[in-house]
Amino acid sequence: MSPPVRVALSAPDDQMLTFIADWIDYGFSYVQSDVSWRTPIGLQLIFAITVTFIVWGLLESPRWLYKRGRKEETIEVLCAVHDLPPDDEYIVSEMEAIRVAVELEQAEGSQKVMAVFKNDNLQTGRRVLLAWFGLFMNQMPGINLVVYYMPTVLVSNVDVEPNTALLIAGFVQLMFVVGNTLPALALDRMGRKWTMIWGCAALCICMMMIAILLSFGGESTSSASIAFFFLYMLIFEGTINVVPWVYGPEILPLEARTRGTSISVSAHWLWNFFIVMISPVLIDGIGWQTYLIFMCLLASFCPIIYFYYPETSNLGLEEIDQIFLPESMGGLNGNARIRFTPEMAALRHHSVVEKDGEGVQGAKTVEKV
Repeated sequence: MSPPVRVALSAPDDQMLTFIADWIDYGFSYVQSDVSWRTPIGLQLIFAITVTFIVWGLLESPRWLYKRGRKEETIEVLCAVHDLPPDDEYIVSEMEAIRVAVELEQAEGSQKVMAVFKNDNLQTGRRVLLAWFGLFMNQMPGINLVVYYMPTVLVSNVDVEPNTALLIAGFVQLMFVVGNTLPALALDRMGRKWTMIWGCAALCICMMMIAILLSFGGESTSSASIAFFFLYMLIFEGTINVVPWVYGPEILPLEARTRGTSISVSAHWLWNFFIVMISPVLIDGIGWQTYLIFMCLLASFCPIIYFYYPETSNLGLEEIDQIFLPESMGGLNGNARIRFTPEMAALRHHSVVEKDGEGVQGAKTVEKV
């Protein structure tokens, strides 16, 4: 996907399904039989079967096609995606950029399974680690304590009636849908890096306030903590839930993209499982102090993102490669950043690209830092 639409098409992932699933569970909580849990599980088959048929109509990645020598199909896919003729200057420049990137990665040799962990000229190992840690940060703010155990938290920590707790939990999930709107429309203007930083900082404050309010033990202060659960879900969906899913695949080199993405997604499910299993123990054992653990983790993420995660907004996949290349190979190697102005972003959007004899130059400036 091209930079102007990459986030808009990638960001709205599963938030609507999570919201729907929560309300289905709420409705079936009134059913006093096995149907109350069998039906919600069975309904998931509808989406699985639908995706099974839809996937056959998806286009192959142009970079994957080019790497396998299928250049005509590569052009066809680029033309279909951008709705441009084969001789358009943008299509020609994209083909040239893909050619340069593929040849560079092929020069590194065929990637074996363990090669994705090595720091070669493309810094593949570092990039896989950044993608993996991104989805680690996606889970360790404690999101699945809120998603899975919100009714339990409200009953145990806030002293809410069980039926009311289920109802509140359903409305908390609505924040998933609302929070996703802004990044889906404007994440490239907001920036990947700073969206994650301010998101972690804001979530840290939410966890701190929840812990403080619950620590008093009073009905009014405990009830006030519910507002911060709502705010937490809103901020999480708009920041650290969206960005790592987009950032991981786009930061990985072509040769390692499939394996690297699989490895990074393992972090999501590994720490998802960890949080889901440990949350009931923490809630029953230390109560409000549970939220201080997540507060400290979130605070630690901010400097990590600032110092180790490069900005990738508005960059093509080949331009992202340039960030990690050694300077001797024409890369920026962390000593400079590609900065896009609104005018330059408009040029990209309208497919105006300059090409020279050595490669492709997009609408960008390079600034030493």
